[in-house]
Amino acid sequence: MAAGLGLRDPWPADEPRFALIARDMAHGSGWLIPTVAGEWYADKPPLFMWAIAAFYRLTDNLRIAFLLPSLIAGFGTVFLTYDLARRLWNREIALTAGVLLLLCVQLTLQARTAQIDALLTFWTTLGMYGLARHLLLGPQWRWYASGAFAAGLGIITKGVGFLPALMFLPWGVVRWRWPSSLPRLHGSLARWMSGPAMLVLAVALWGLPMLWWVATSAAEGLDAYRHNILLHQTADRYFDAWHHHNPFWYYIVEVIPWAWMPLSLMLPWLVPAWWRKMRAGDCATWLLLGWVVCVLIFFSLSPGKRGVYILPALPAAVLAAAPFVPELLRRRGVQRVFLLTVAAIAGAILLLLVWLLLMKPERMAAFAEANDLSAGTLYAVIAVLGGAAFIFAAAARRISGAAALALFLVTFWQIYGWWVAPVLNPSRSGAELMARVEAALAPSTELGMVGWKEQLMLHVQRPLVHFGFRRDPDEELRDATAWLSAAPNRRLLVPRAQMKPCLNPDLAEPMAFRHGQEWLLLGPDAITGQCDITARPQHIRDYDPRHIMTERRALE
Repeated sequence: MAAGLGLRDPWPADEPRFALIARDMAHGSGWLIPTVAGEWYADKPPLFMWAIAAFYRLTDNLRIAFLLPSLIAGFGTVFLTYDLARRLWNREIALTAGVLLLLCVQLTLQARTAQIDALLTFWTTLGMYGLARHLLLGPQWRWYASGAFAAGLGIITKGVGFLPALMFLPWGVVRWRWPSSLPRLHGSLARWMSGPAMLVLAVALWGLPMLWWVATSAAEGLDAYRHNILLHQTADRYFDAWHHHNPFWYYIVEVIPWAWMPLSLMLPWLVPAWWRKMRAGDCATWLLLGWVVCVLIFFSLSPGKRGVYILPALPAAVLAAAPFVPELLRRRGVQRVFLLTVAAIAGAILLLLVWLLLMKPERMAAFAEANDLSAGTLYAVIAVLGGAAFIFAAAARRISGAAALALFLVTFWQIYGWWVAPVLNPSRSGAELMARVEAALAPSTELGMVGWKEQLMLHVQRPLVHFGFRRDPDEELRDATAWLSAAPNRRLLVPRAQMKPCLNPDLAEPMAFRHGQEWLLLGPDAITGQCDITARPQHIRDYDPRHIMTERRALE
């Protein structure tokens, strides 16, 4: 999980935004309500950004700090899975569960990525852990309350943190059908209500101060922020999603086969074994697997689906599988599936290499040029990965197919972390582009940005002006040209696709092609006259990464 830590900058799509918000928090933009370059950010609650900001304060190194919350959350999730398996069964099964979860592609991927989902998964796993300790091994009322508190922290990390509560659905089925298989949980109403109370308390730690500040502050836009964070990004996003539309079967068919590998490779044997256990009333299988099914159904019912949404269900799926894995690994059929998977990966990589070398070398050259790489480096990466997969597949007779796949996965993450990510960093980061912009400007020149990306704003080295976050492009360009025309020492960084009709690209200085856009730097002489530069701008914001300024100002 930690291979290559500190060797790359935040990458799109989400990492630069969270890192920028967290850095500004640490520099004084305010911790209660997140802001991105001075604009209210209502897509997500702030707990994940708080974690990055705290580590940034501790390390004074954003390259390390932005990844630490996800990394530590990944470690914590593996530990909780191991410990619950040890308490439910024994140390052998616990070790199996921990190693299997660590190898699952989706968990390792998210633990290496500064997105919210790894931290959310830690909170939901801690919530599931607390409920399982109580419902399966209880009564343990403190763990019941602690699990509910963790779910509340999950809610102020990402709105779906309440997912552990879905475990009461399969628990109710077992309680009705096989009541003697569960521990007696005699407790007063007050004890049972301690769970919801702790969940509400965790949410209130941020929710109440936020609501109070929105109600009492005169700052503009806070009412819209409250509506967005409480309704638009929760209920509206679930019932009427505006992007990532996928069919109901999306997770089963398109996500789990690769994201939950190697667990997914054992499903043909696990599903019948699970069915037998559930028919016999095994309460652990019912609660763990039943909760996984509830989570899958919950996310499948929403029209908006992303593969990462189901990551919180993975630890419970691994726990449900762990008791069967040692026996399954002794079966020839299971080992053959693992071996064939490694062999298929090796074959696919080597065929790709041959195809690129002999049939489509121009594609590799174009990709290398777009990413400021040498084609030889890319060929070397593909050849090393393919060679590693081939070696492990050839050695599978001695070390088993499962060991071959495990070794390939470990090798892949090492190669990616220590070699591939640093090589790709210049093209994925905004540092190099903003360094070119800085070199092209005199110290006294004012800089404005249009259509900006967070990965560019993260590497700004001087005070600048921007014209809003996620605004209508035409309105943003109108304000930008009015600002640009007001003084001769002003320059505007703008993507070529957003210049028409007000700006002439022939009078601009090209900076670089980055993040799907060609970025140009231009002065007032590039204004074409087809836009009204006399109108008063509606939105201009100063932003200084060294001293956060978030006051709107009028055009001089």
